[in-house]
Amino acid sequence: MSTAETIGANQAIRFTGVVEGHDALVLAGLLRDAQAAGGGAGETILHVARDDRRLDQLERGLAFFAPKVRVVTVPAWDTVPYDRIGPNAEIVAKRMASLARLALGAGKEPMIVLTTVNSVLQRLPPRAFVRQSMRQLAPGQRIDLNRLSERLVNGGYQRTGTVMEPGEFAVRGGILDVFPPARQAPVRLDFFGDTLESIKSFDPETQRTQKTIQKLILMPVSECALGEDATRRFRQRYVELFGGATGDDPLYQAVSEGQRFPGMEHWLPFFHEELETLFDYVGDARVTLDELSVDALDNRFEQIREHYDARLEGLEAQTFGAPPYKPVPPDRMFIDCSEWLAWLGRREHAVFTEFRENEDSGAIDKGARRSRNFAPERLAEGEDLFGAVVGHIKSRLNARKRVIVAAWTAGARERFGRLIAERGLEKLRQVANYREALALPGDQVALAVLGLEHGFETDDLLVVGEQDVLGDRLVRPRRRRKKAVDVITEAAALSVGDLVVHADHGIGRFESLTTVEALGARHDCLELVYAGGDKLFLPVENIELLSRYGQGGDGAQLDRLGGAAWQSRKARLKQRLREIASELIQVAAQRMVRSAPEMTPP
Repeated sequence: MSTAETIGANQAIRFTGVVEGHDALVLAGLLRDAQAAGGGAGETILHVARDDRRLDQLERGLAFFAPKVRVVTVPAWDTVPYDRIGPNAEIVAKRMASLARLALGAGKEPMIVLTTVNSVLQRLPPRAFVRQSMRQLAPGQRIDLNRLSERLVNGGYQRTGTVMEPGEFAVRGGILDVFPPARQAPVRLDFFGDTLESIKSFDPETQRTQKTIQKLILMPVSECALGEDATRRFRQRYVELFGGATGDDPLYQAVSEGQRFPGMEHWLPFFHEELETLFDYVGDARVTLDELSVDALDNRFEQIREHYDARLEGLEAQTFGAPPYKPVPPDRMFIDCSEWLAWLGRREHAVFTEFRENEDSGAIDKGARRSRNFAPERLAEGEDLFGAVVGHIKSRLNARKRVIVAAWTAGARERFGRLIAERGLEKLRQVANYREALALPGDQVALAVLGLEHGFETDDLLVVGEQDVLGDRLVRPRRRRKKAVDVITEAAALSVGDLVVHADHGIGRFESLTTVEALGARHDCLELVYAGGDKLFLPVENIELLSRYGQGGDGAQLDRLGGAAWQSRKARLKQRLREIASELIQVAAQRMVRSAPEMTPP
C-alpha cells in the first residue's frame, strides 16, 4: 500500500475546494478556530508543502492574509540525499533560526510551522543542542573574547577577514564582527578589555555601523555539533560503522583535525548523541498536507533508497575516480515510511485538495475555485483586455463580493491600478494586508502586493491575480553564445592566478585550463577557485559567463560558491542603476518643458 493510500485509510480529514493561494487563508482560519476551541492556548499547526515553490508562496500568502500570526519556516537542504556538497549556508542559517524559535517557543504562542516533504523526513539536531548553543549578549557583560571566538567556531561559524554572509565572523583587536542567522545584517561587538561596550549592526557592503542593538542572541549556524566531544563521538561512530579509516578518507582526516569538511552535514548522526525530528520540535501540533505532497512522500522515500544504494555500489568512485563515499544508513538520517505513518497516526491531520467530492465522502468543502483566466481576451486581436477585467470585477462587486487585485510588485500594482482606472473602475485603494482590505467599503477594490500563480474565488471573495490577466511572468532572453574562436581566444588570454567574475557566483581565481571526464565524455573546463577552497569547473563553451576582474587583485576577497554576498551586491547595483535612470528621465523631461531665448550666432 502506498503512503497516499495508507494516509487515506488513516481517517485523515479532507478539506476540498482549497486552491493554491486560498490555502493560506484556510490555514489562518484553522489556527483561529483551534485557538477558540482551546481557550486561546498556544496552538501550533504544522503544514507540509510539496516543494520549495509552494513553501515560498504559502509564506507570502500568510504574510498578507494573517500578518499577525507567527509563521516559522523550516526549508529543506538544497542538496540530494548523500550528496558530496553541503547545503547552502543561507538555508542552514534559516533552518537553525527556525529550530531555535521552536526549541524555545513551541506551545507558548500560536504559530504556523511551514515545511516541505524533503525537510520533514530529515532528522534534526536535538533541541537540547540548540538551546545549549544559544548565548544572549548585552552591553555591560564581561566576556572573554577568545572563548567567545572558540564558541563561534564550535557553533559552525567560519572565521574570515571581512564579514559578508551569514555564518561568518572576524576579529580585529577588541572588535568582533559576526553575522548570526535570522538577522538581516551582521553585528559589530566592541570590547574594552573583557567588557562588551556596545553592539551595533553594520552594512556588509560599506562596513559602516548603523543602529545600536540592546540584546543579541547568538545561535549555532551549523546543524553539526563541533568541538572535542563531537570530534571524539564522530571518530568512534565512524569506526564502529565503517571500520578503521584509510589514508584516502578526507572526511575522517578533516574532522579528526578539527576542520570543517564540505558536505559533512550528510553524516549528521555521528556528531550528536541522538537525533530528533520536526515532530519532536512541534509537540502535539496538528498537521496539514498539500494533496500532492502525499505523492511526493513516496517519491522521496524512493529517492533516498536509490541514492543510498548508488553510494554503496561505489559507481561514482569507479567512473570518476572520486574518493570512496561511506553513506550513513537511511534510518539514521531520515524518517522511513512506517515511522512517518506512526507519527502522523498519533495526531490530528488533514489533507488539502483543490477538487470537490460528493457529500457522502465526509470531506469539508472550503468552496474555493480558481478565478477566471483572461487568456482568450489576451490572445484575441482587437480585444480590450482590461475592459474585460473591469467588467468581470464589476459583476462580482454587484454580487456583493469583496474584490482584491493582486500584483507581484509595488510597481506592477501601480500600473495595474492605473490601467483598470482608465477603464472606468475608479474606487481603488492600496492595502498592505487582508485586514485592511476587509475594512474597505464594499464597493471599493483593494490593490495588494501578493505573488500568486493564480487568483481564486469563493462565495464572498474574488482575488484577481496578475498572471490571470497578463499570463506567465516574463523570463529573460538567453544570452547569445560566443563563437568558438572567441572562446579559444579568451581562454588562452587568462593567466594562472587572474581574478575573474562569474555572472552567477561572483569573484573567483583562475587556476588552470583542464580536462574533466564525465559520463565517458571529455570536456575542456576552466578551473576556478572560490573562498574556502571550493572549486568550479566551467566548460569553455560557457566562457561568456566570465569577465575579467576590473581592478588589481590586491585586497580583493573571493566570493563563496552559493553565498549571498555576490547576489546582494548585484541587487544593490541594479537598484542604483534604476535610480540613475529615473534621474536621467526626470532631467530629460524638464528639458522638454523648458524654453530659452533663441540666440543668433555672429
